[in-house]
Formats: sequence, C-alpha cells, structure tokens
Amino acid sequence: MKKNNIIAILAALIFLLLLPLSSWAFRCGSGLVSEGDSKTKVQVTCGKPTSKETACENAHEYTTTSKSGKTRNVKKCGKKLEVWYYNCGDNDFIYKLTFENGILKDEDTEGRGRGKSDCLGR
Repeated sequence: MKKNNIIAILAALIFLLLLPLSSWAFRCGSGLVSEGDSKTKVQVTCGKPTSKETACENAHEYTTTSKSGKTRNVKKCGKKLEVWYYNCGDNDFIYKLTFENGILKDEDTEGRGRGKSDCLGR
C-alpha cells in the first residue's frame, strides 16, 4: 500500500512540474483572467485598472535624408504594447497585465500593493 502512495505522489509532482508557467492566472474576485483573454474580458472581470500606460518593444531609430538634403531622425515601434496595473492593496501585490493587439500576453507582479484595493473582490 505504501508503494502505491509513493508512486501516486511522485506522479502528481512530475505532473505539476511539467505544467507550463503560462497556465497561471490573475484572480479578480470570483473570476479569473489568463493569457489569451481580451482587454474587454479583463475589464469586465477585474474592473478598471489603477493605471494604464503604453510601451514600445523592439523600437528602431534611424536617420533619413530627403531629396532637398534635410536629415531627420525617425523612430519606429516594432510592437505596441498596452500595460495595465492593478493595485490590490496592502495585503497583496500590484499586478502588471501586458496586452499586445488587445490580447493579454503576460501577467506579472510589480511589488507590494498599498492602501485600499482597486481589485474586484479583494
């Protein structure tokens, strides 16, 4: 009987270790959001974020010269990202949700939250 228990525990541990990290989700009250969800679903599930910002990934900068001889610097953004922050209060974290083309691509924490929670259900 002990051998079966050990095998079951080892199988469960191996299964948990093989789960991809992207399977984690951000809990908003009784709802969950995870990678692949739309901005609309996130806002309906979690409410309005504490703050939003835009970011640029893989930016390129180069100089061009016009026919008249004027030079100018040009900046191009490779990927436009939108980042939403949720401050979930004193006993929780600040969550950073990154969207690309309106789809949640990454969820991370940005340190401890402060004050009253802006997260639904927390």
